Amino acid sequence: MTALTDRGEEFSTLLIEVFRVNGLLLAAGDALAGPSGLSSARWQVLGVIDHGPRTVAGVARAMGLTRQAVRQTATGLVRDGMVEFRDNPLDRRARLLDLTPRGRTALRAVERRQAEWANGLGARLSLPELRAAVATLRDLADLLEDR
Repeated sequence: MTALTDRGEEFSTLLIEVFRVNGLLLAAGDALAGPSGLSSARWQVLGVIDHGPRTVAGVARAMGLTRQAVRQTATGLVRDGMVEFRDNPLDRRARLLDLTPRGRTALRAVERRQAEWANGLGARLSLPELRAAVATLRDLADLLEDR
């Protein structure tokens, strides 16, 4: 078995913290989205298609998820009248997901709650600390995508 170097050990510790923070963020997201009838996953899908209609595969790529996971979430959103499928002029087999007025209203309500939450937490850290954390996470994502 290969022993961890000091950097390997610290990197492993970073990953454990990222997993812990991810769980906490998903729980916070569910709490922020819940009053609008959404979950974190549903909120994320609405956020992606808020920038324009996308296929399920396009949403999955943007979120780093499988098409199956996004399709399941999208099916529930369609059932609840938050999104609808539209014909795709570029591919008849891959329909586009688009927000409905109900979905847009729910998304805007969550965005308002999220802004208050983010402003409150963000005020507890300095801008340089926040920027350093963002840069580190982006570097980590780049390293993982290059593998």
